[in-house]
Amino acid sequence: MLSSVRSAVEAGELSVPVPGQATVERPKNRDHGDWATNVALQLAKPAGMPPRKVAEIIAARLSEVPGVASVDIAGPGFLNITLDAASQGALARTVVEAGRDYGKNDAFAGLKINLEFVSANPTGPIHIGGVRWAAVGDSLGRILRAAGADVTTEYYINDAGVQISKFGASLLAQAHGRPVPEDGYVGEYVADIARQIVEAKPGVLDLPEDEQLEVFRAEGLALMVAEIQRSMEEFGVHFDVWFSEKSLHDSGAVEKAMDRLREQGHVFEQDGATWLRTTDFGDDKDRVLVKADGETTYFASDAAYYLNKRDRGNEVCVYMLGADHHGYVGRLKAIAACAGDDADRNIEVLIGQFVKMLKDGQEVRMSKRAGNIITIDDVVDWIGVDAARYALARSNTDSTLTLDIDVLTSTSNDNPVYYVQYAHSRMSSVNRNAAEMGVDKGSAEDFKPELLVHEREGELLGALAEFPAVVASAAELREPHRVARYLERLAGTYHRFYGDCRILPRGDEETNDLHRARLWLAEATRTVIANGLDLLGVSAPERM
Repeated sequence: MLSSVRSAVEAGELSVPVPGQATVERPKNRDHGDWATNVALQLAKPAGMPPRKVAEIIAARLSEVPGVASVDIAGPGFLNITLDAASQGALARTVVEAGRDYGKNDAFAGLKINLEFVSANPTGPIHIGGVRWAAVGDSLGRILRAAGADVTTEYYINDAGVQISKFGASLLAQAHGRPVPEDGYVGEYVADIARQIVEAKPGVLDLPEDEQLEVFRAEGLALMVAEIQRSMEEFGVHFDVWFSEKSLHDSGAVEKAMDRLREQGHVFEQDGATWLRTTDFGDDKDRVLVKADGETTYFASDAAYYLNKRDRGNEVCVYMLGADHHGYVGRLKAIAACAGDDADRNIEVLIGQFVKMLKDGQEVRMSKRAGNIITIDDVVDWIGVDAARYALARSNTDSTLTLDIDVLTSTSNDNPVYYVQYAHSRMSSVNRNAAEMGVDKGSAEDFKPELLVHEREGELLGALAEFPAVVASAAELREPHRVARYLERLAGTYHRFYGDCRILPRGDEETNDLHRARLWLAEATRTVIANGLDLLGVSAPERM
């Protein structure tokens, strides 16, 4: 497309800068061609010409491109492009030969992104909201890497402050058989951890009370972090960095951060406290860094943590936070602005809504182990890793999500992960059957793409062609659900192709070039589904 624009410019037919990109989409009505673009409307104003005149110039150039059968102008200047069968069918070979690389792009090449997600307090198991971010965050990291970005995935361990002290006191109370302090932590897991500490530290209960408390705080924190790490790894989520909030205080990074912000002119003293003037950058109120009693706030840690991320060379810092953290958006962006960064570019804050789970039509609210929350282990026990990851990643995080356990454990088309995985296993079955029959798709040189002229074949080729653009848009918009929804459409398109286009010969029928061409097409589809599922951290089974 852009080469045709460039040739028109070089020939003096258009006087415009050649755009860096042009929108090319599959038309909803395939009677309108294989591809459609509005590039003529995009260039009309800078060219000083009516859109249809620009469209005529570009259409003439496009018509000369090998493989283009026709170019029609529609409406005010839309271009509808139809490819010949050989050019369209050749995509199957392109996909198979690219393999795992099909769908990747270099849109974010060289861009270093820090992606922080989950980051739940290490005072209990990961709850259902954190599970959503685990699935979405890990998928987003994979998609951004597929777009060429250098991504560091990170978990921020909130191991400093009041909540950790309450956790330690709750463990100590459990160990002594005393009531848990007010606002403390309850649930079987608290008793389990307290029991583990007593077993690992004989004599701990004979220490002075303050020393006992410190042992239970430190050991309980270590055990809880190890438990979270285990849960994440079993859920298929790997973090490149586990970052300790406490390390910011121990290293003096918090004080250094406040000094840097003071040098920028945004720190002031009032009522005995130290503040950051975040209202200068859109926050609803200024934020306290150090209280009047000398206690450093969580906000001071947030500021130090952001600066630490930037000092590590991260150009974009992405925070993925729960629905109860809406208030953090303005203050985090204000930190970036106070530090002299571009708050619209160097920092992004994504907010995810709540998740509900249903069983037998009723909402499930409680965990056997945690008492008052649903944990990641509960979710995995109920529906499995693949179903959980897919179901949690397939919906826009802006909306509340309801997961039906009965649907997600069913082997029916109502279960979206089953529907997509079944398409992959069906294609794998075709390959096994072909091997048993001695049917081979042949070499790339023997492939005859011009034979793929059936309507269903055209639909499937068109769907395969969309995958790179889907990956690119999912990366650009930070929306992994686009990949999942695409896979469901692709699976449906394949199932229709499978029903209408016989792939393998029957009975004594000789294997012909059409059989082999369809094997290439089926293998291309299997490749794309496997690649898409991998971006979501979901397996692509060969048998179901």
